[in-house]
Amino acid sequence: MALVRASRIDRLTLTGFRNYASLDIGFLKSLVALVGNNGAGKTNILEAISYLTAGRGLRRAALSDIARRGGDGSWAVTARTRQDGVDVALGTGFQPGEPGRRVRIDRVEQRSSEPLLDYIRILWLIPAMDGLFTGPGSDRRRFLDRLTLSLNPAHGRHVSAFEKALRQRNRLLEQGGNPAFLDALESQVAEFGTAVALSRRETVSLLSQTLADQDALGLPFPAATVGLSGPFEDETRHLAAADQEDRFRKVLKDGRGRDRAAGRTLAGPHLSDMAVRHITKDMPAAQSSTGEQKALLIGLILAHANLTASVTGMTPILLLDEVAAHLDPNRRSALFSRLHALGCQVFMTGTDEALFETLPATGEIFAIEENAARPIPAGHP
Repeated sequence: MALVRASRIDRLTLTGFRNYASLDIGFLKSLVALVGNNGAGKTNILEAISYLTAGRGLRRAALSDIARRGGDGSWAVTARTRQDGVDVALGTGFQPGEPGRRVRIDRVEQRSSEPLLDYIRILWLIPAMDGLFTGPGSDRRRFLDRLTLSLNPAHGRHVSAFEKALRQRNRLLEQGGNPAFLDALESQVAEFGTAVALSRRETVSLLSQTLADQDALGLPFPAATVGLSGPFEDETRHLAAADQEDRFRKVLKDGRGRDRAAGRTLAGPHLSDMAVRHITKDMPAAQSSTGEQKALLIGLILAHANLTASVTGMTPILLLDEVAAHLDPNRRSALFSRLHALGCQVFMTGTDEALFETLPATGEIFAIEENAARPIPAGHP
């Protein structure tokens, strides 16, 4: 692997965020465990960290819903981050009445959240994702787009532009719009849709190889393959980018009558699906047991963390919510060892301190209680 910058959060401050009127935590180690009862606010801390990168956060909540009850409706998250000894202050927050969240880097206002990706890449695994393989395809597309965004900062912009152009086309079809206007809109749909599809395919290709390399390590997580499926993928996967865009444009034009009747666009990468298979059992992940699906998902996240570091030259930060509780001691110990080897900063949550008794020396534990965080010294309750 080429030289990789270690990206980490040294200090995190929350103001008016969820259950926290204020919270200030300093982190000394790479593996951070947050322990406390259900409802104590452990996941809220992970959610706050997830806003230090581009996107809508791990819960995809409305910005106004994040503010602390009884507060003034605003919230803020600030962090002191470090990359190879260089400190950078990141901040984001929301004020009632504003259309989006504010983002600052070293106190300089940013026009969007995308510049945060120059300093920090964040991946997460939360209980809401446990049904990823059995749920709707839209969940898997969103998951894949998050993986892709960590490799290609422009991907989020392309997805937003594609979805906006797609909505405008559907509305114009419904209104019986001018064919010339439809031609122009369909050119945008084809351009941005092709960019989205190509980025996803590149991520899947790179992730497939990384999964194969990870399997060689002998980790106690099921070996997996990952791919893209759907009519659009079948028709365009072997085409050059320009030919794919032309094909998509023609499909859109030829399908206007059908799409108008359906009230939606019936062909395109917005309908593609991420296909994951359990290699040893040669079956789709959706047909695996609940425990195997969880282990497959963990394996995907570990492989992608390694891939992100390789492609971007920056270790990602991982947010793992209630992961340890679903693993047997052998897999739990293997997970901690692999996280240590990856060199990422990782934030984990759990209700029992005993879940983290095999954390390596690069780990530290905080008790989360009464809207505060208290460090737990090694070997002490």
